[in-house]
Amino acid sequence: MALRTVLVADIPSLPDSVYGLSEGLDTSKPTSFKMPGFSVIGHRGNGMNVLQSSDRRTRGFKENSILSFNSAAKFPIDFIEFDVQVTKDDFPVIFHDDFIYSQENGIVNESRVTDLSLSEFLLYGPQKEAEKIGKTLMRKSKEGQVLKWDVDSDDPLCTLQEAFERVEQSLGFNIELKFDDQIVYEREFLVHVLRTVLQVVFDYAKDRPVIFSSFQPDAAQLVRELQSTYPVFFLTDAGNQMYKDERRNSLEEAIKVCLEGKLQGIVSEVKGVFRNPSAIAKIKESNLSLLTYGKLNNVGEAVYMQYVMGIDGVIVDFVEEITESVTLMMIRPPSAASKDDVAIARPEFSQKEIDFLLKLLSQLIQH
Repeated sequence: MALRTVLVADIPSLPDSVYGLSEGLDTSKPTSFKMPGFSVIGHRGNGMNVLQSSDRRTRGFKENSILSFNSAAKFPIDFIEFDVQVTKDDFPVIFHDDFIYSQENGIVNESRVTDLSLSEFLLYGPQKEAEKIGKTLMRKSKEGQVLKWDVDSDDPLCTLQEAFERVEQSLGFNIELKFDDQIVYEREFLVHVLRTVLQVVFDYAKDRPVIFSSFQPDAAQLVRELQSTYPVFFLTDAGNQMYKDERRNSLEEAIKVCLEGKLQGIVSEVKGVFRNPSAIAKIKESNLSLLTYGKLNNVGEAVYMQYVMGIDGVIVDFVEEITESVTLMMIRPPSAASKDDVAIARPEFSQKEIDFLLKLLSQLIQH
């Protein structure tokens, strides 16, 4: 479907016939939502890959793969988070980056994921059939280097349907709906993409807990408009990086997006919360849940601080280490994987004590 630059707000509301809500999507089961105690969520499964890092933990398992998801499921976590895009032939696939890279005869080739068909997308990296050899999978770093995507335990690329079929059933899915930050999307295009994802979720989720999230505010509000079965969270950098769309630049704006779209929660970069702890009370007063993501969530003390502050959960890369820290700090009992377990009551701290603890974290926030 062609894209052109246009403000979504300028597009008039579409009739139900465009949404196609009568064509198989279940919108009749609104449910209340509450995070299961203090939640630990595996980022892209068992952690994202940082190919240029000297820390081997960032290259243990291929991120966003079935292998990584099931490896994370071995630890007492509630959800895994992963990124979903839709191919040009309408298949939701799991992949983080907007562009995918390969190398042939010394030449690096770049393709936009959403411009590929499913069969083209699955040609990258290791193949399911042992006798087949896929395209060499590369990745572009933030510094602009294109590196071979080498990890200790590799796995083929996968679809959303495969994740529902092959990942441990008790593990919840936090599905991030990925869109390119540099593109302003037409409403009709967003509806089409979201309906494609929703169809797979309704066909294959069964009783699995599912949360939707997106940095794209219009997409977040639309997926809530299109269905009421699964909670929707708005993702925000909370001012750590600035965007032309003001709705993405602060926790206060994130609250507005949620209230206007009747969303259930916010997922914030953790430093944004530590810099603006008063926003937590505003978020709670708005009856919204609050999760965080970011490098600081790989530090046990920072995770404990968030528990004390009333944050509902953290998205982490070092799943084994953080789940162990959470248990040792008695945030959750050792057997927290059981559905019958509940989180231990939060300790009571005065505002003065919390302010002191926040100062201890200030040095970490600088890095």
